[in-house]
Amino acid sequence: MIESYKGITPSIDSAAFIAKNAVINGDVTIEEEASIWFHTVIRGDVAPTKIGKRTNVQDLSMLHQSPDMPLILEDDVTVGHQVTLHSAIIRHHALIGMGSIILDGAEIGEHAFVGAGSLVPPGKKIPPRTLAMGRPAKVVRELTDKDYQEMDRIRKSYVEKGQYYLKETNMGGNE
Repeated sequence: MIESYKGITPSIDSAAFIAKNAVINGDVTIEEEASIWFHTVIRGDVAPTKIGKRTNVQDLSMLHQSPDMPLILEDDVTVGHQVTLHSAIIRHHALIGMGSIILDGAEIGEHAFVGAGSLVPPGKKIPPRTLAMGRPAKVVRELTDKDYQEMDRIRKSYVEKGQYYLKETNMGGNE
């Protein structure tokens, strides 16, 4: 379901996959080859949300904002199942693990990995190329080449699946 809010309609690239049961409204921009998966909710009724190229937002995630605080997901980001993102910045190639919560003003650095079930509190900065986990999230180590390879594998698999669903199954909700 893609809806306008106060005259603002989501802008969704034709090469993005949107599951038909995702809900997207208001000031939301979704760029090419991004994928928004089943039962995800993206509300752009408070501030803008921008989702970059080849970024995937997996099943049951919820994205929202606080006044004058946009939510920005840069290119090549992976957002795991049941993640809550609220007025944060997620930099290029970051991965947010399943069930995590990222709150207002938090910033996840490029190539950073937030472990499953983590809570990144308001204003917290997770440095690039680190693994952070816990409640509240704390940096536990630098990432390895093996970590980067796995993060890249996951991201690429979601780009491929999204393009398959968009082109082959007529399941996309953005046509």
